[in-house]
This record gives sequence, C-alpha cells and structure tokens, in this order.
Amino acid sequence: PKSSAAGAHFAPDDARTHTKEPIVTGSSVIGIQYNGGVMIASDTLASYGNMSRFKELSRLYRVSSRCVVGMTGELSDFQYITELLDSLVRRDFNLDDGHSIDPSEVHQYLTRVLYNRRNDFNPLWNYLVVAGMNSDGSQFLGVVDLVGTNFSDTLVATGFGVHLTLALLRKAMDEAGSPAGMTREKARETLEACLRVLFYRDCRASNRVQIADVPLDGESTISEPYY
Repeated sequence: PKSSAAGAHFAPDDARTHTKEPIVTGSSVIGIQYNGGVMIASDTLASYGNMSRFKELSRLYRVSSRCVVGMTGELSDFQYITELLDSLVRRDFNLDDGHSIDPSEVHQYLTRVLYNRRNDFNPLWNYLVVAGMNSDGSQFLGVVDLVGTNFSDTLVATGFGVHLTLALLRKAMDEAGSPAGMTREKARETLEACLRVLFYRDCRASNRVQIADVPLDGESTISEPYY
C-alpha cells in the first residue's frame, strides 16, 4: 500500500546521511614555526569512543612538496578532505603555469569548504592544521575548525593540546624570542615534550608519534612513526 503523506516523511529513501557526531576520532595536533621552516606533530591513534581502536593510523597528510595538513576529529571526514585536496592539487598541476598552490591558499580553500558544509548543517567534524612554506619564502601555520573559523600564528594546537601544550609552546617561543631564534632541533624537542605531556594526560593520546617538517631549503617530509 502507498504510504500516507505523513508517513512519507519517514520513508527509508528520505534517510539523512549527515554526520551527527564524530565516531572514529583523532586527538591533538600541535605545530610551531622555526628559523627556516615549520613543524607539526601528532600521534597515530584513532579512537572508537574511548577505545584505542586504530593505533597505526597517520593523521598527517602531505599535500605537496611545500604543504602538510594535520587532523583532529572524525577520521572519515578527513579522508573526504584528503580527496578534495588531491583533486585541488591535480587541477593546479594540470594548469602547468609554473606556479604551485601555497599553504596559505590551501588554508583558505579548507576554510571555504568547512564553512560551506557548516551552512548546509552537515559539517565536516575536523579541526585542521595547515603548515608549509609559501612561494615567497614566508612560513605559514594556520588552523581551521568545523564551522570555518580560522587563524594563523607562529604556534598552534588543537584538541586537548589547546589546554595542555600551548603554555609549553609559548614558553619555548618566548625563550627563542621569535621563530627566527627557534632552531629546528629546539622546535622538534619542544614538540616531542608536548606529545609526551599529551600521552600522560589525554586518555585518547598515544606514545606512537609522527612529526612533519617543511623546511625552506627542502621538501616536506613526514617521519616514520616512532615512540
């Protein structure tokens, strides 16, 4: 029998596919600028609720030779975002105009994508850290959240890292005076200290970590996971 007008509203083909809440999630990403580059870091854990479900999953993504992105939040939404970034990079490459997309442009692109999805009441449940070197040699380190709020700074953190590691990052930057006074070795040491604090204090953090480095004089790299 045909469904009534009232019943049609609840028909199976009218099912909503919006993400109501994140299911498989990654925790904090932290980043800092140093003299001649940018570094970001995260662990490799994706949690199913409070269960440490996927322990060997990279949450850092290499967009190009000058740009990397780190993820906090829903894993499946981040996988969709990486597909969008792949498409963006392919289109940029096909133009063959001698210019490659800058990290600051990637950051603005992601801001528009997340803000658009927020306006559709179907947000991508992610906080993204974008890091890299622009074509003019300037460093870039920025954050965008699930509603499109965005900013850039010399040091950033997402997730519990906002509460647990920003003070450590600021202390290291204050001691250095500015990114120009921060060495690559000190930047890495600071990020590792922050990841250690997160492992001690955040129940959804792991001691298996990765660090992405984007230097001015080389290409972006993401380290193999280590403890």
